[in-house]
Amino acid sequence: MHFPDSPTALLQELIRIPSVNPDCAPDQGATGEEVCAKWVGNFLENCGATVTYEEVLPNRPNVIARFPSQSGRKAVLLAPHIDTVSVMGMTVDPFAAHIIDGKIYGRGASDTKGTMAAMLWALFTLKDDLGSFERPIAFVGLMGEEAGQPGSSHFAAQHGDEYDFALVGEPTELKTVHAHKGCVWLEVSAKGRSCHGSTPDEGVNAIRPLLDHIPYLINTIENILPQYHDETLGAPTLNVGMIKGGSSPNIVPDSCAITFDFRETPSFSAEGGCMSLVQKLLADKGLEEIFEIEIKCDSVPLLTPPETDGVCRLQSIGSELTTAPWFCDAGRLSEGGIPSVACGPGNIAQAHTKDEFLAINDLEAGVEFYQKFLKTYQS
Repeated sequence: MHFPDSPTALLQELIRIPSVNPDCAPDQGATGEEVCAKWVGNFLENCGATVTYEEVLPNRPNVIARFPSQSGRKAVLLAPHIDTVSVMGMTVDPFAAHIIDGKIYGRGASDTKGTMAAMLWALFTLKDDLGSFERPIAFVGLMGEEAGQPGSSHFAAQHGDEYDFALVGEPTELKTVHAHKGCVWLEVSAKGRSCHGSTPDEGVNAIRPLLDHIPYLINTIENILPQYHDETLGAPTLNVGMIKGGSSPNIVPDSCAITFDFRETPSFSAEGGCMSLVQKLLADKGLEEIFEIEIKCDSVPLLTPPETDGVCRLQSIGSELTTAPWFCDAGRLSEGGIPSVACGPGNIAQAHTKDEFLAINDLEAGVEFYQKFLKTYQS
């Protein structure tokens, strides 16, 4: 491989490798994370790490690197994700990594190849010292974060007992996100029987049950959610995100579905969350036979106590404790037994945008920040 000579050059190399999540870009020819994972693995092998690849989905691996260590304790983990969202609608070349006015442009520059580049460069600069740290140091590049998070779920299931703390890479302006809500997309649907619109009595209209009963469901849920208020995260929320049904005004529709976006607090999630609540409310009205319920996508809440050792170390080097309205792999890792937070250079406002970028100054600040964090483990 061509070994980069700076964190800027490293980020450019990463951006130039397409790693669009196929689930975010159906029918767009997205090839997934494998090539990027192999490049990252080669880089870390050049830093002295032992590298393995765990294929979570076909041609979509997690890349795991472990640095030699004299410590027998659990390891500290740096954990960015290697996938990106779709490049559709971008106004800059998504894979050119052009530098304009001190900013590096391209898909993933902010979310989250910039964070990954800063982590990798910090590991490179400290590679000769990591073996003597009081805890082993490890890295995982996680696949699939942008859709369903299968990479972090798989990693936590396989390795949850091996790590003491995980620092997940997300653009947080170097603030420590120790808590976020979970996210569940819940679809409620009804089936009917289509026929010509001029003879509606010969069919079964699938839209009508939703018109008749969904207002009750929404109003009741919104009255219940405040009961699960969290001191850190606030109350769970509900957004009516999509409704779809029918194919033409002159055809009686045979299907209709509404999709809710629930943001769940830990206490709400612990009691079964939106799935359990919606099932109960439908059963109370005798509607369970009319509607089908399906979780289309979900992410678990994160709530890592501020007194966690890794969080204290981050605060000791100047990182401010905060929460986030978005979700990330830290929730999945924490669910699997690894205390986790998210922290990285850049601003989430640039993530997923048509002209995504990361300022070089922010990238360099990220390198210095991760160096300082890792050095808190020096013996």
